[in-house]
Amino acid sequence: MPKSPMDRETITALVSDAAAAPSMHNAQPWRFRFATASATFSLRPDLERAMDLTDPAHRALYIGCGAALFNLRVAAARAGWEPATTLLPDPADPELLAEVRLVESDKSQADLARLYPAIRLRHTSRQPFTDEAISETVRNRLRSAAADEGAQLVFPDPWHAQSVLDLVDDAEERERAASPVRDETAQWSGAGAGDGASRTQGVPDHALGPRRWDGRAPVRDFATGRTVPGRGTAVFEQSPQLALLGTPDDHELDWLHAGQAMEHVLLEATLRGLSTSLTSHALEWPELRWAVRDPQSAMGYVQMALRLGFGPLTSATPRRPVEEILDIV
Repeated sequence: MPKSPMDRETITALVSDAAAAPSMHNAQPWRFRFATASATFSLRPDLERAMDLTDPAHRALYIGCGAALFNLRVAAARAGWEPATTLLPDPADPELLAEVRLVESDKSQADLARLYPAIRLRHTSRQPFTDEAISETVRNRLRSAAADEGAQLVFPDPWHAQSVLDLVDDAEERERAASPVRDETAQWSGAGAGDGASRTQGVPDHALGPRRWDGRAPVRDFATGRTVPGRGTAVFEQSPQLALLGTPDDHELDWLHAGQAMEHVLLEATLRGLSTSLTSHALEWPELRWAVRDPQSAMGYVQMALRLGFGPLTSATPRRPVEEILDIV
């Protein structure tokens, strides 16, 4: 594949693709810097977009940054470059999460580049899914995608899946009872994050999906008690198809691996016609998170729960302008 020129237009396009990644409440907590002399991107967190109550250790923030990092790698590969990536490259600078150097190489980047079309197709879906089962062939491919990034993907058996759903219900009750937590979530949804054509962050009303009339799908209701005109109700899955993504340990490096693995899984699932959504409800409460882990697996720490299935196409949520998240020097 011919290499794209390393000009401002190309660099901006690469970061725009990176920023299409999912993040907690669509906060987009990342910043990129491109050093022209060394053809190297650096990735840092935007701590002003951290969730102090529900993500005090910044675990979810790191996962979001890892997802954006993976998109950057895919976009660079599609542009003909090898994305030589180093995580946490400077112990003296812990906020430097990663460096990605664009390298001319004869090594094939086809495995990454083939995922590129899914970057703009992948959207978090809060719509009902059908009962059609995901084949074991596809499940195995998703497991491999997670493993490629140093993580593990487990499909819990029906008994444990119901246990996870019970934990999500518990987390929702805790959030309803904790007004500061509700207020933090509300900052990133509806009017709290600014509605209208100029909106660049958070979960807009059009992405809320219908209210759940019946079913047990773990879909977070970002309306937070608001009445949204025109928003209907629907029956969701009684037995949603869940997957748990985890890592051996639970430190910053693991969170970055988890974020890349999550996005690799989501892009692979999208290419295979699956709709996806993420749930972090139970993982935001330390006393619940430990119980989400599948006791029959060798997984150390669950980093994200995924809901997968076949559902309607959904539209994209807003994104910040690239000039807000990219510096070129």
